[in-house]
Amino acid sequence: MAKLISRRNVLIAGGLIGGGIAVAYAFGGGDDVSNFEKAAKDGEYALNAWVKIGTDGKITVAISQAEMGQGVYTALSMLVAEELNVPIDAITPEAAPVDPKYANVTAVMDSLPFSDGHHNGEATVGAWAMKNVGEMLGLQVTGGSTSVRNFWEPMRHAGATAREMLIMAAAAKFGVTASDCVAENGIVKSKDGSHQATYADLAAEATTLNAPIDVRLKDPSEWTIIGKPQKRLDIPAKTDGSAEFGIDVKLPDMAFAAVKMAPVFGGTVKDWDETAIKAMPGVIKAVKVDNAVAVIADSFWRAKTAVEALPVTFEEGENADLNMDGIYKMFADNIAANEGRSYVDEGDTLTILQESDDVLTAEYKVPFLAHATMEPMNCTAKVGDNDVEVWIAHQSATLVAWLAEQAADVPAENVKVHSTYLGGGFGRRAEVDFLVMAVNIAKELRGRPVKLVWTREQDMQHDMYRPAALSRFAAKVGTDGSVEAWHNQVASPSITRQFTERLLPWAGSDMPDNTTAEGSADIPYAYTNRLMEHFPSPTPVPIGYWRSVGHSYNAFFTESFMDEMAHKAGKDPVEFRLNQLGAHKDFHDVLSKLAKLSKWDSPLPAGKGRGVALHESFASIVGQVAEVTVEGDNVRVDKVYCVIDCGTAVNPDTIVAQMESGIIFGLTAAFYGDITLEDGRVVEGNFPDYEMVTMANCPEIIVEVAPSGRRLGGVGEPGTPPIAPAVTNAIFDATGKRIRELPIRKAGFTA
Repeated sequence: MAKLISRRNVLIAGGLIGGGIAVAYAFGGGDDVSNFEKAAKDGEYALNAWVKIGTDGKITVAISQAEMGQGVYTALSMLVAEELNVPIDAITPEAAPVDPKYANVTAVMDSLPFSDGHHNGEATVGAWAMKNVGEMLGLQVTGGSTSVRNFWEPMRHAGATAREMLIMAAAAKFGVTASDCVAENGIVKSKDGSHQATYADLAAEATTLNAPIDVRLKDPSEWTIIGKPQKRLDIPAKTDGSAEFGIDVKLPDMAFAAVKMAPVFGGTVKDWDETAIKAMPGVIKAVKVDNAVAVIADSFWRAKTAVEALPVTFEEGENADLNMDGIYKMFADNIAANEGRSYVDEGDTLTILQESDDVLTAEYKVPFLAHATMEPMNCTAKVGDNDVEVWIAHQSATLVAWLAEQAADVPAENVKVHSTYLGGGFGRRAEVDFLVMAVNIAKELRGRPVKLVWTREQDMQHDMYRPAALSRFAAKVGTDGSVEAWHNQVASPSITRQFTERLLPWAGSDMPDNTTAEGSADIPYAYTNRLMEHFPSPTPVPIGYWRSVGHSYNAFFTESFMDEMAHKAGKDPVEFRLNQLGAHKDFHDVLSKLAKLSKWDSPLPAGKGRGVALHESFASIVGQVAEVTVEGDNVRVDKVYCVIDCGTAVNPDTIVAQMESGIIFGLTAAFYGDITLEDGRVVEGNFPDYEMVTMANCPEIIVEVAPSGRRLGGVGEPGTPPIAPAVTNAIFDATGKRIRELPIRKAGFTA
């Protein structure tokens, strides 16, 4: 029987996002009371969708964003604590339930399917439209370094509104006016000192009052928490082992599942012989799911042992001959066919280049990359006769709820999502393939929870990879250092199109995808004649959002070629960039501070080199200088200097940590990252094949946080894009050898 569409069960499809179809599942969309408020227990009083206070004095704050190590539980709690006038350690963060009230509108706005020039906020028609789409969809998602940017206003308002409601309750209790009271450190006092009451004493009465419509937010001069380094709220639990990640979930009568998946992209299960494992200890049953066969057992080890012994035959399909040479050739052929889409076309670039007999050209390429999260994909699901419950580390509660409902075929209101900590996300846990697989397996044991865990090899070989890409440049550079024309062509598959088609196979689109051009179309350099084109190049390899997305490779392309132009013009790389920045004072300031921090002009001994890169992503400007030592074919990154302007620094300690994290993540990709294909399958299977930067070869990292007051920027991803070009430019400075392909080891260097 067809399901009825109602306010509480709505699939919204049709919002244009990044060239695809936006999907959102609204729970309680027509109800003013949030699911957070509805879930308040005895002795807890929810003052709004974000804040509840217990009779024991505990202040709980709903955090709708996934905590995957980026410090968002702390940063967002700080916003509430600041306005509620309590210390940060008085706050207990709690994963918010699925609810459209926690919509990440900024993530939707940032997915504008075309370049927004140099970030005009809501000034453009496209941005305004996307804001309205985002508010309509109610999409609850963590990504794009948008958490603080999106909830900067709502969570401060939540804290301020709760504060004023407590003051109103106190005023009524004291028999005075609200203006005669002040709230501080969890207590409301009358200004004359004659009365006082704790927030816990006032919470019950406060919830009976109408929330004030207009509340005053603190002026920055009044901040005592925002802008000051704060200890992370999630660290104690992660230190003592009490923090629950998805893989930690333990439930009564829980079964476990392990899978054997088709090794070739697009492969399918042809046959399997369950009789071969039926007598093995603990085995419950085997079942076909998607492109895999799963074994359910009474422990994960027994399930894994059994599935490895299970004879399975796969149909390899049409991708059995797929390899990297063929993919790069396709990229080159697509550029040669000259059927790209221009994201920037200013001036008369092609004419100038065609008429010049001195054009600088270069070609760069980067491989597919895995997310390689420390916690492999996993999900625990329990499917009843008319309900489904999942325990999962994820980046989108909305998509989790919607896909769990679809897979289990139950009413939306009968879906329950338990959000855990994430042992790494980087965009991988915005996907729902492992969730759908877990629910489909759990349907075989109705009423019993089943935990699905992928092995490291499965996680590495069945990822949604960062796309491979090929980039070509042509430029006319004057001897005075002027850039008369700039032409950039990039060939790569579209992440947004693939992501959309995975959710809604009928909704694929050829519309522009800003992730393919970000970091290349929106560079800050002031060139009168500039053309940037993207050449859509679909591959059978599944691709997805990876930390810093298109910026992760376009920064390498553009900042490497900037160095090549500076060298051709005979100019210092920093001076050359400063001269191209035009009216962009914020970029100029970051680069100038970076040059001072790194002592750019100081001499280096032979065998050492410095390289610089400047890049904006997710509304933050980051400049980095790498110092390297090259001895034969060995490269050692000695120091990395980093300056970031993220507009306003909420928690400076977290900003520094995220710059360090992003740099190490980017260094790993620059030196080692390489997902290769042979016969349609991924070669790399575990960390020995896919190395990481370790403590032994991690450089000293010096970070300066330089907030300028520009619009608020993200910090989770912007540290990653500049590091690869900074290092390769430094290697050129030390050796005279250009590196145009990553990882660096392909040029004969080892780390």
